[in-house]
Amino acid sequence: MKEENQKEGQPLWHGRIKEPSADALQRLNTSISFDIRLYKEDIFASKIHAEMLKNAGIFNDEELKEVIDALCLVEAQIETGEIQILPTDEDIHTLVERKVTEITDAGARLHTGRSRNDQVATDLRLWTKKTITEILGLLVTFQEMLLEKAISAGETMMPGYTHLQQAQPVPLAHHLLAHGWAISRDSERFIETRERMDVSPLGAGALAGSSLPLDVRSVAQGLDFAEVFNNSLDAVSDRDFVADALYAMTILGIHLSRIGEEIILWASSEFKFVDLAGAYSTGSSMMPQKKNPDIAELARGKSGRLIGDLTGFLSTLKGVPLAYNKDLQEDKEALFDAADTILNLLPAMHGMLETATFNAERMNDLASSPFMATTDLAEMMVQNGMPFREAHSVVAGLVQKSISEGKDFAELIAEHKLLGPEATNLLELDSIASNKKTHGAGGIIQLGQQMEDFQENITKNKEAI
Repeated sequence: MKEENQKEGQPLWHGRIKEPSADALQRLNTSISFDIRLYKEDIFASKIHAEMLKNAGIFNDEELKEVIDALCLVEAQIETGEIQILPTDEDIHTLVERKVTEITDAGARLHTGRSRNDQVATDLRLWTKKTITEILGLLVTFQEMLLEKAISAGETMMPGYTHLQQAQPVPLAHHLLAHGWAISRDSERFIETRERMDVSPLGAGALAGSSLPLDVRSVAQGLDFAEVFNNSLDAVSDRDFVADALYAMTILGIHLSRIGEEIILWASSEFKFVDLAGAYSTGSSMMPQKKNPDIAELARGKSGRLIGDLTGFLSTLKGVPLAYNKDLQEDKEALFDAADTILNLLPAMHGMLETATFNAERMNDLASSPFMATTDLAEMMVQNGMPFREAHSVVAGLVQKSISEGKDFAELIAEHKLLGPEATNLLELDSIASNKKTHGAGGIIQLGQQMEDFQENITKNKEAI
């Protein structure tokens, strides 16, 4: 009967429908081309399911061994590329079950109490958990690299920007750690996503569970899930975990894009803040002098791709009723694409930043511009009793006079009755770098504590992984 069905090209669900599937249906319906990457998860879950079926009396010891051995053989054949995929193998679940059944007659009972609906939900949760853990490992090393770069930056100062206009000086280390804290939030987001999705759907069946005495808790434990589902309808239709993972990857991509945008600016001859290593740069096919920050540009570009994966999948989910519908097949390509993008992008961005050389002299020079101390001048007047708005107006007037009349800003400060010669000390870079008093501020004094806090954060994320 098995051979007859294969010759006829009938899928596993042929019982209700006797006509052979139209080619157009097969092309549209088939997902094996992309969901075959779930083969390890599908075979692992099938082994745990088979062990549970043995305990439920569906398999005897010999049959269980035959099924487990067959699953191991199928896994090896997939990994070596020996396996033959038939047109009727719609997805990875169909392929594995067909091959196991060809190897042993006991394989025909492997699907007992199980549907492809709870299978695919289980496989995808297992794959996503594994992938998130891999991303988390890269994020922690990324944080460590940023901390090392911050430490090596020492007391180098640079202009901080708002509206891409020079605003107030900050330590280069402070700027690098600002990106580090964003990456830390990404780590926390992935950790939270992994915790929320740590639920086993296997045993929910097609949508309503099973009348067989299946031990879903032992299966969950065998699959290393922390919990089991509470509602079979929800178990097979829930793809929140895919949306959560896509969102976490998208925000991470946006953070990497922001870093990329700054590197693009900083590496330009106009800024001259950073020199990128040749191994992480490209040249021009026409202009011999060029060194292009392609990694940074690709980070900026691929953030749009990640946004597309997320929004496209959310649009798919919004109109799907309970329980399983074929629309949910669209979850994998978006998730796989986003994960591949992040797993390719993170190591490249890591290497680019780790090997980059910052131009401390150039940064310090621009951070020493006299106008960079204007907020400190206004706050000095506030400490002497003047309302901030009045102090702001006084300093703004001096800036305007310096620009319009071409007068030295320091001299104007020294001559002003509310400021005087002592106030010119605030124009010195050392003074600007050390006079901040608030927690987490962009000053040298706060930098040591911030680095300690950041190291503690790295340690916490490592423990969570």
